[in-house]
Amino acid sequence: MSVEIKNVKSKSDLRAFINLHYDLYKGNPYDVPSLYSDEVNTLSKDRNAAFDFCEAEYFLAYKDGKLCGRVAAIINHRANEKWNKLDVRFGWLDFIDDIEVSRALFKAVENYGRSKGMTAIIGPLGFSDMDKEGMLTYGFDRMSTMATLYNYDYYPRHMEQLEGWVKDNDYVEYLIPIPEKVPDKLVKLATMIEQRYNLHAKKVTPKDIRNGYARKLFEIINATYGDLYGFVTLTDHQIDQYVKMFLPAVDFDLVTVIVDGNNDDKIIGIAITIPSLAKALKKCHRGRLFPFGWWHVLRAVKFGKTEGVDLLLIGVLPEYRGKGANALILTDLIPRYIARGYKWGESQVEMETNTGVQGQWNAFEHENHKKRRCFRKEIK
Repeated sequence: MSVEIKNVKSKSDLRAFINLHYDLYKGNPYDVPSLYSDEVNTLSKDRNAAFDFCEAEYFLAYKDGKLCGRVAAIINHRANEKWNKLDVRFGWLDFIDDIEVSRALFKAVENYGRSKGMTAIIGPLGFSDMDKEGMLTYGFDRMSTMATLYNYDYYPRHMEQLEGWVKDNDYVEYLIPIPEKVPDKLVKLATMIEQRYNLHAKKVTPKDIRNGYARKLFEIINATYGDLYGFVTLTDHQIDQYVKMFLPAVDFDLVTVIVDGNNDDKIIGIAITIPSLAKALKKCHRGRLFPFGWWHVLRAVKFGKTEGVDLLLIGVLPEYRGKGANALILTDLIPRYIARGYKWGESQVEMETNTGVQGQWNAFEHENHKKRRCFRKEIK
């Protein structure tokens, strides 16, 4: 039978769209499922602030009457305006190992994009850089993280078989064993940076957050990541949403900012790191916190019952990147990791061309353990 494509129109359709991933990856030891509630909030047009400037359509694929694939088609108008593109993004891509299914899903995205005047398809990408992005192409035997996608190894093989798809951007990720102490070379560099540029590490406290510091953290993210692939600055509405979503769960002992010694309110660098929630999320049945999932997440977040730490967001303002400010971040955080007994840290996606960021890992043992790709196809 041919593949039937159905638009997501109802709440039950959206439930099926979200649940497909849990079904397709049931029992997979490496996939880390997103929380069901997070998926609902992100995909619902009345809940996600990105819909202030995005539009989207979701598609389900059926074969022999059975649900076998899904994809989201997203148009981020602010990103298109910034990068002077007419792109439709694909995201939330899942399918069985059947080329007819993947072809039909991409055809649905292409048709949607064409109807909206778009000239190319790119992805996997979400509504913003705060969503998961990039198709895994290497590291299929490594557990994913809370912030990254996992997919079976046949996904990139399908991309090779389907016509017109080319590389648009590659990412790398690193696994860094936590050393027994901060490397002497890094300590010397941090000391020199403090003295030469009058910069220093500052811990962020809950009191700072209550006094409006949270918005400053996201503003520095906007300034730091503004020139990266596909990035578009977060709006005030998005920042308000992310503050409510993420910061209540942040362990501020693992957050560091670098400030100007003459003005503690002038942030030039930021690091938001969190205990790894990968194993805890795998224990949340079908992405649900209840009845028992919340306990596993709480143990990881509040009680440190995890072996690693996710280096979620680390960034320095462009004008300070050549001044070694990252050394101040790492020398401040590593003793905290050691005290908690963390065995490893894991970076999130880094553009393969961003050698400056990758160079910071040269002070440690490190392994490029995962790679992923965003693809592009012109719409004819």
